[in-house]
Amino acid sequence: MLKTGILNPHLNSLLSRVRHTNTLVIADRGFPFWRELETIDLSLVDDVPRVLEVLQAIRKNFAIGNAFMAEEFRSVNSPETRLAFEQALAGVRLSFESHLEFKKRVPSAIGLIRTGDTIQYANMILESA
Repeated sequence: MLKTGILNPHLNSLLSRVRHTNTLVIADRGFPFWRELETIDLSLVDDVPRVLEVLQAIRKNFAIGNAFMAEEFRSVNSPETRLAFEQALAGVRLSFESHLEFKKRVPSAIGLIRTGDTIQYANMILESA
């Protein structure tokens, strides 16, 4: 029985299948459903859990080379929110692109983790190192 780290068996299974340069999506509660993409839905209620909490939990054992977010994230969120995301991704190359371009990357991901986050455009695509 696992006592520490990621306890969710479905999330552990998904993470263990990500290989070099594969991508993984961490999404907010309103992110569209992708029928062809395995989705681990961790949402419970508004803001539980948040994208940053999931990121912090998986970063301990997940090597991230690059991260992608929608450009719109920067224009609709406060400097404090933007800083929290930048700090959580410290040491990772973070690129911003239009939300349309961001969504074009989604179908090639290994899977998607849905959270209860209500921060606008908090979605991120992580590329493994």
